[in-house]
Amino acid sequence: MNLTTPLKTPAERRAVLESHYGRPAASPITPRQRVQTALDHREPDRVPFDFWAVPETCAALREYLGVETDEAVLRLLGVDCRIMAPDYVGPAPRVQPDGTYYDAWGAHRRRVSNDFSTYDEYAGYPLAGAQTVADVEIWDGWPSPDHWDTGSLKARIQALNRDTPYHIRYEVGGIFEWSWALVGLERFLVDLKRRPAVPCAIMDCFTDRYIANVTRVLAAADGLLDMVYTYDDVGMQTGLLMSPRMWREFILPRHQRLNAAIRRADPAVKIMYHSCGAVYPLIAAFADEMNIDVLNPLQPRATGMDPARIKNEFGARLAFHGGIDIQHTLPYGTPAEVQSEVQERCRVLGRGGGYVCASAHYIQADTPLDNVLALYTAPRAVA
Repeated sequence: MNLTTPLKTPAERRAVLESHYGRPAASPITPRQRVQTALDHREPDRVPFDFWAVPETCAALREYLGVETDEAVLRLLGVDCRIMAPDYVGPAPRVQPDGTYYDAWGAHRRRVSNDFSTYDEYAGYPLAGAQTVADVEIWDGWPSPDHWDTGSLKARIQALNRDTPYHIRYEVGGIFEWSWALVGLERFLVDLKRRPAVPCAIMDCFTDRYIANVTRVLAAADGLLDMVYTYDDVGMQTGLLMSPRMWREFILPRHQRLNAAIRRADPAVKIMYHSCGAVYPLIAAFADEMNIDVLNPLQPRATGMDPARIKNEFGARLAFHGGIDIQHTLPYGTPAEVQSEVQERCRVLGRGGGYVCASAHYIQADTPLDNVLALYTAPRAVA
């Protein structure tokens, strides 16, 4: 990318992107092969890239590049991965008189806007009054696996991959994170310490439903899904949300049960796990006990999350996804600083394979679009 001369028109921006990585069919290997090679801890022709951003950023990029679809944006950016999901056919969100609503998993939310974006915040906690395991299990907010229709999933993946095969993943959900959303974080953590029966029952209900859901999805995909993505934010900027002992007692066993079910359903699929924050103390357990293949997002400004150290200590056991700073570099850096960080991440984390480059969380809507283009036109070589 020319970092000194602004690109004034969508046509100019598209031409620059196409001259870099925006013609996937012209590459010597397919995007799917590139990601698979990296996740097998071998160096592909170049480091594979992924993309995640808030809807407002996606809309701004469509306009900036003069294209009509998000798929066209992904192609121009040279993104090697795609996300697929079954069709939701369950009940519509239950909208309340105050404008808040209950989503597909029963969480009570409200839409909140700032100068750049609109987000969903929690408006209440439907299981805050639960006193017993029975109160949890008979709750009428639990969704049915039938609320997701997998009938068209295989055909949609085949259509996407018809010209250029991409690395396809499916997002399952978070056990701890979605569970505390029904109770409130403070009460959930206190109850885990003092009276764990109710929070454990909530996590078990989520785990059971995730297993039923992902088993159906993998069967319907018939071997065409490459990765399953699960998550739980158990870290903050400077440390963990709970002690390693508490995490090991309450959170780990349920992810082990979910991951074992994923392995049974499709032994070839890779499992990626997401937790923001300073999770360095748990990385060994993620690899050796949780039995994941890929760790996301490597939040680089969180305490202890130095990419070089993590690669040196865990790179033989884990692949990594993410790593590009969204707290400073992408929103506030120059295009040259963005490209310098991308090259450094590719050099450090891409050594010997085992890395998919992406932002360390959703690219926010106040991020300069030239910085987004700088991210995706940076050299992708390991050396």
